[in-house]
Amino acid sequence: MQIWVFAEETDGAPTSLALEMLTKARSLGDDIVAFLVGPGSAEALGALGAHGASTVYHLDPGDALPSAGAAAAMAELAGSENPDLILFGLQPTDRDVAGRLAARMGLPVLSNAVDIVIDAGSTSVINEILGGATLVETTFSGSKPHFVVVRPKSFTAEPGDGGDPIVVPVMAPGIGHAGSATVIESHAEESEGPKLEEAEVIVSGGRGMGSQEQFGAVEELAGLLSAAIGATRAVVDAGWVPYSFQVGQTGKTVKPSVYFALGISGAMQHLVGMKDSGTIIAVNKDEEAPIFGVADLGIVGDVHKVVPRLIEALRSRN
Repeated sequence: MQIWVFAEETDGAPTSLALEMLTKARSLGDDIVAFLVGPGSAEALGALGAHGASTVYHLDPGDALPSAGAAAAMAELAGSENPDLILFGLQPTDRDVAGRLAARMGLPVLSNAVDIVIDAGSTSVINEILGGATLVETTFSGSKPHFVVVRPKSFTAEPGDGGDPIVVPVMAPGIGHAGSATVIESHAEESEGPKLEEAEVIVSGGRGMGSQEQFGAVEELAGLLSAAIGATRAVVDAGWVPYSFQVGQTGKTVKPSVYFALGISGAMQHLVGMKDSGTIIAVNKDEEAPIFGVADLGIVGDVHKVVPRLIEALRSRN
C-alpha cells in the first residue's frame, strides 16, 4: 500500500505533525512517500527519511504562496503514481492543499482524524464529535487516493530504521493567476520557553484568573516549572495573551505530560485541545466545573489563593 504524507518545512525542519503522520503511515503501508514543500534542507530530508519516507517529492515554491502550486503538482503525480492514501495535517497550508487537491481530482476529504484503520484494503477514519465524548468511524468508498486530514498529537512521532530517502525534485505546473501570489514579508513572533505544541509541562489560565494583570501568576508559575504558557479562547479574545497561546478546538491541540488548568471551567472547545494530556491538574472555585471531569487532580478553591501558595512552595524549594 502506497501512502503519501504532506510535509511543510519550517525553520529548516518538517513540522512535528508531519513526523507524527509518517510514524502512523509506517504501521499502515510498506511504501511511504513524503511530499515536502520548502527549501529542502538536509536536516528536513533526513528527518523525513528517519521517520519512514523512502522517497521524498520536493517542491521549493521560492517566494510564492505554496498551496496552489503544491496541489497542482500533487494532482499530476497522483495521476501517474496512483497512491492509495494521502495524509495531511490539521494546519493551514496542509488544509489549503488538501482542499485544492480534492477539488482538482473530484474526490472527498475526511478531516479531523484521530486514527486511521486499514482493513482488507478499505480505509476507515476515526474522528471525535461532541468534544471527544463520541467516536465516529467513517469508511471511504469509491476511487483512490483517499484524502485524510489528521489532528495534531493523534500519534507519537518516533523515528524508525530508515535511511536517507530518494529525493525527486518537483516543479509546479503552470497554474496562471492562482499561482501569482507571493510572500513579500514574514514576521516571526518572539517567544521564550518551550513551544506550546512540544512542551512536556503546560500551565494554562482561563477567564477565572480575573484580569490581564492577575494572569501574570500563570506566567510566573510556568517560569518556575520551565513550562509553556497556555490559555483559553476567552483569555485570547480579551487580549490578555497572543492567539499563539490558545489551546482548544480553534487553537492548538497539546499532549503534555502535565497540564495545569487554572481558572478554567472546562468548556468543550477547550477540552478538545488538552484532554489527552498525561496528568491534568485543575484549580477552580466551582466544584461542578466540567474541567474536574477530566482532571486527575482537582483543587476546589480560589485560584488567587491556591496559585500563590504553589508559587511560594516552589520558590522555597529552589
